[in-house]
This record gives sequence, structure tokens and C-alpha cells, in this order.
Amino acid sequence: MTTAVEHYVAARDALVLPGAGLDWLDQLRDAGARRFSEKGFPTLRDENWRYTNIRPILKQNFNPVAALDGSTGRAEGLSQHLLPGLRAHRFVYVDGHYMQALSDVTGLPQGVDAMPMADAVNHGLDGVKTWLGACMPEDRGGFTDLNTAYIEDGLYLHVGRGCHLEKPIEVVFISTEPGGQLIQPRNLFVLGENTRAHIIERYISLAGRSHLTNAVTELVACRASVVEHTRLQEEGADAFHVGGVFMRLDGDARVVSNNVALGSMIARTNLHVVLQEERACCDLYGVYLGNGRQHIDNFTQVDHRVPNCTSDEFYKGVLDDRARAVFHGRIIVREGAQKTDAQQQNRNLLLSGHAEVDTKPQLEIYADDVKCSHGATIGQLDDSAMFYLRSRGLDETTARGMLTYAFAADVINRISSAPVRDHLEGELGRKLFGVERLEELV
Repeated sequence: MTTAVEHYVAARDALVLPGAGLDWLDQLRDAGARRFSEKGFPTLRDENWRYTNIRPILKQNFNPVAALDGSTGRAEGLSQHLLPGLRAHRFVYVDGHYMQALSDVTGLPQGVDAMPMADAVNHGLDGVKTWLGACMPEDRGGFTDLNTAYIEDGLYLHVGRGCHLEKPIEVVFISTEPGGQLIQPRNLFVLGENTRAHIIERYISLAGRSHLTNAVTELVACRASVVEHTRLQEEGADAFHVGGVFMRLDGDARVVSNNVALGSMIARTNLHVVLQEERACCDLYGVYLGNGRQHIDNFTQVDHRVPNCTSDEFYKGVLDDRARAVFHGRIIVREGAQKTDAQQQNRNLLLSGHAEVDTKPQLEIYADDVKCSHGATIGQLDDSAMFYLRSRGLDETTARGMLTYAFAADVINRISSAPVRDHLEGELGRKLFGVERLEELV
């Protein structure tokens, strides 16, 4: 681990980063580099990482990719990965850097500032200075510290007060290099008072070689804002993906988080939500699909700091072959946070006798007038349901496909965007049953 830490610190020191020379930004980066040098990467001794061994990630020294010519034409491999029928303001990043030639940002309404993070820090925007790093917990972890040490590119989005976005904001991060690259997006989404927006954040791979994506997203939901954040992780089977999502909700704000994990050899998502003011509400939905020897880990933490806030968390996983999943959901109800309503459920479906799930729902309650519950289930397809479908003339593969989709659709159907739902249905068919759409099983 010491060698790996030294490598990433040295690689960072060799770069000329955007906004270098700005005192506040240099201090933020240097603090991240200092924490990373002192603590390094998480190990199995860390309670929050005890089921996920990152040793395969540390075996290879990944390197940052230099910015490419923004006019380069790499659209050939992109078109097949775009979501059919999705009308959105699209920002595309190739190997960690913004590509204007592949993006479509026309028609953004007045009151919306959206630009690459590299441009935002170079221009010294006040919103970036105010909010970058503001959502971070004290114990943010080695991967987040590594991302902070670099802070290079990603999307800065500020939706001004009272603005309602009719079309989603789509942010697409694509890996195209032959392999070995370190991709570290840093996104900052600030939703002003009384705003509405849907942000779709996607991670995909065009190349089949190993790379490391270490992404961090901060989301600030100001008073009375309504935000849907859909995160789709669809990188290649040889990739490694670590994502950190940090949210802060002010009074009367509502955030719906859709967290979908389909790809990568090792995938870890850390989701931290702080309910900062009264009547804030968050709905956290997640679905993860694993096959082969994939390892998918979801760590969530919802921090109820004040009274009269609501959180509802519902995660489902489907695992086949020798895939393994981890779910660690933590809800904290602080002293004085009375009238809290916090619910959490994790349900898992194993399609193979070799698949494995470690699930740990957790409640920490320091108030006495609350309504909280949590639960977890791990099971296989219901024999009686299988028998019923087989007795109606369906073969085993078709019956398994229908029951599996019915299980996962409970989460997928909560996503508001129809093109995203259709895309996920197709991915479920391809990943678990080798068909383009589940209708082909019938």
C-alpha cells in the first residue's frame, strides 16, 4: 500500500492542475493529499470496508490521462452507448476530460450555469469556492482524499433560484484508452431554492482493458428544491470503480437518489446524505446486478441531524455465478432529531448456489420520539412461483427471467425517465440471460 500511495502522490505532483495558484483551491487539494498520504487506502481492518478487499486495485499503478484535443472525433464508439429517446442537456467526458465535440449543451435555460469543472476553477467562480468540499464528512476515506488531491475535471452545475429544468442534465464519463488509466471526475451540483432538476450521471467503457475510476459527486439541495439524481455505473468487466456521492439537504428539500451498479470487477459506491434542516426528505433507491466474479459494494449513510425529517431507503440486488455483493446501510438519528421517520430495506436474490451477499442494515438512534425500521432478506427464486409458470407452458429460462425482472423492476420502475427504465430492462436481459430485451424470453 505504501508504494501505491507514493505513486499517486508523485503522479499528482507531476501534473499542472486547473486553477493552480488559487490559494483556496491549493489548500483544498493539499489537505486531501496530506490526508491521503497519512491514511492511505482502506483495508479490511476498516469496519466500513471489511467485506471488500481492494488488493486487486493496488496491484496496478494507474496513471492520469492528459487532456485531449477537444475537437477530436470519437463519436463512433459513443452512439451505441447513448440512451435512445433521452432528450437531455448532455456533457461528455472522455478519459476524465470534457469533450465539447461530443456534448450537446444547447438550450440551457436562463439561470442555469453548467460548465466543466476545469473551466469553473480557472474562472474562479464564487459558487465553486463556496461549495466545493462543503458536503464532505470528517471521515471521508482514502479514495475521496485522493480525488480531492487532484480535483481536475467533471461538471459544475448551478441551478438558480426558482428555475425548473424541463430536460434532464446528462453527464457521461467514457473510458476509451487501452487500459491503465486513472479517471477521477469531480462533480458539484448546487440546486438553488425552489428548483427542480433531474441529473443523470453515467459511467461507461468503450475499451475492455483495466482502468480505475475514482469519482466524487457533491450535491447541495437548497430550501424547497426537488432533485432526482440517477447514477448508472456500467463500466467494463475488467474495470475498477469507486464512487463517492455526498449530499446536503436544506429545509423542505427533497432528493430522490437512484443508484444502479451493473459493471466493473470491483465496484464500490459510498453515499452520504445529511439532512441539515427540518422537513428535508430523501428517497434512496438502488439496484445492483452481478455475475461472473464481480464484487459490488454499496455503503450508505443517512444522517438525521434535525427534527421532522424523512428518509426511505430501498436497495435490491440480483447475483448469479460467483458474484458477491455487500450492502452496509447506516442511519443516524442525532440527539434532538425528534419526529424522524427513517425506513430502510435491503433485499437480495441469488440465482446461483455460489453467489454471496453480506448485508448489514444499521440504526443508531439518539432520540426517543422517532419512527425507524430496517430489514434485510436474502433468498432464491420461489419454487411455487417457478412451478406455476412452468405449468403454464414456460420453459425454465423464461420463467427465471420473468421472476427476476419482476424482482428488480420494483426499483427500476421508480426512476422517472422512461428511456432510462427501458435501458435498464435491456441491460438486465443481456447481463443475466443473454438477450437484448426480456420480451425475447417469451
